[in-house]
Amino acid sequence: MFPHTVLAGCLLALSHAVSVVSSRSNYDDLPSSVPPFTIKPVTELVIVNKVIAPDGFARSATLAGGIFPGPLIKAQKNDNFSINVVNRLHDKDMPLSTSVHWHGIQQKKTNWADGASFVTQCPIPQNRSFLHEFSAPNQTGTFWYHSHFSTQYCDGLRGPLVIYDPEDPHQDLYDIDDENTIITLSDWYHDPTPKLNKIFGPVTYNSTLINGLGRYRGGPKSPLSVINVEQGKRYRFRIIGLSCDPSYNFTIDGHTMTIIEADGIETVPETVDSLPVLAGQRYSVIVYANQPVDNYWVRAPSNFPNQTFAGGLNQAILRYNGAPDEDPTSTPGPYILPFNEGKLASLLSIPVPGSPEIGKADVHINLLATTVNNIFRVNNVSYHSPPTPVLLQMLSGAQHPSDLLPSGSVYELPSNKVIEIAFPNTGLALGGPHPIHLHGHTFAVVRTSGNSTTNFVNPIWRDTVNMGSTGDNVTIRFVTDNSGPWFIHCHIDFHLNHGFAVVMAEARDRLADVNASIPGMSDAY
Repeated sequence: MFPHTVLAGCLLALSHAVSVVSSRSNYDDLPSSVPPFTIKPVTELVIVNKVIAPDGFARSATLAGGIFPGPLIKAQKNDNFSINVVNRLHDKDMPLSTSVHWHGIQQKKTNWADGASFVTQCPIPQNRSFLHEFSAPNQTGTFWYHSHFSTQYCDGLRGPLVIYDPEDPHQDLYDIDDENTIITLSDWYHDPTPKLNKIFGPVTYNSTLINGLGRYRGGPKSPLSVINVEQGKRYRFRIIGLSCDPSYNFTIDGHTMTIIEADGIETVPETVDSLPVLAGQRYSVIVYANQPVDNYWVRAPSNFPNQTFAGGLNQAILRYNGAPDEDPTSTPGPYILPFNEGKLASLLSIPVPGSPEIGKADVHINLLATTVNNIFRVNNVSYHSPPTPVLLQMLSGAQHPSDLLPSGSVYELPSNKVIEIAFPNTGLALGGPHPIHLHGHTFAVVRTSGNSTTNFVNPIWRDTVNMGSTGDNVTIRFVTDNSGPWFIHCHIDFHLNHGFAVVMAEARDRLADVNASIPGMSDAY
């Protein structure tokens, strides 16, 4: 169906992937959970299997750098990234191939480095590596990275990535912003993903981990994460939803939070006392340590039923300097400042492209998600990974969208046009709320969940949006200025694995820019 050169193209793409000598990883001696471990944007990221017990239950996991969460990739504005992902996996009970996606990084002209298996690259096989070289011009804020091969990141391959801005427009609002003010929220499973992937329907996690530590029902009194603060200081907490499935309602007893960033976009400050964080979403919030010196519960109950805080479940500890080393006795609430995504606005008043009316964009697409026999469909088609990455199909000269696999799941988008995508929620896509993530772009959310009205004046821009509940019709806009195939999918990884995705084949006429940036590929076709 495709020229032989395309099939060879997987190997050409992996010509950037070199053989790995079976030498000892620099990470081998690290404990499974350490104080924030940082690496620079020019680095080697070794993917290994290691037995860890973040909630007291020991299991083999798939880890970046041998720790969970993976090491913080700490960059400065306009840094260039050169990250060599090295595959040293060996546990045959879990996937042995891998890939790493840099969630929220737009990859301008470097679509090939996005890390999405079977969309922009072939998975990295055992004992091979893939060098990702990219920049993030004008992008700052809170991002993360994770496996984008099968449901592998649920086995542990996930970690934070932050691009710091020395001229942050919000810098006068806080005193401290460093590796110790990053807060990750994640689910944890005692079974490996090949077993979980056989479940068609709800997949129940075993524990919630905050900064990589937590407890499970009936388990030991495993250590909880402690977030240390000094009374009178203002902290920028970067909250990252590393979840594979559940969404979390994040609160800190006795403290409000002022949102100043969503998904790498600075926002007009908005104060809340609770914050919903869906899989893939990120927020920066200012927390003023203005309470009496004491310990306070940090809470992250999920959207799953029968949530409890008994025995320290779903919690971490905010500890003021000088407070005793003991569990808090604080109580939750009252909650009087609820989160409303419709109130969020970009600080720089980023203009919405196109005419300020639904349906008046150059291209309007409805993506209707449904569930049939626990398999997801988008516009009546269930996504399946193609045998050859979509990027390589496009570079091979496939001339028409119907030529691109997977059939029915690839949407052609012309260059330099205003695109409007609506996600009507009919209640037929089970297991929500569904976080919808678009690779390669941020987008204006001109109609948010829970709102029937539109906002074309100053909406929030982000890259992962809540599809809402039955009756919502979340709608986004962006401009096709970034050539290549871009995944758009539910970020509940089990839903993606069961078909909840499509690919936007964008700006085919500008693919030469992408081709020219692929090391060793500019003359390949």
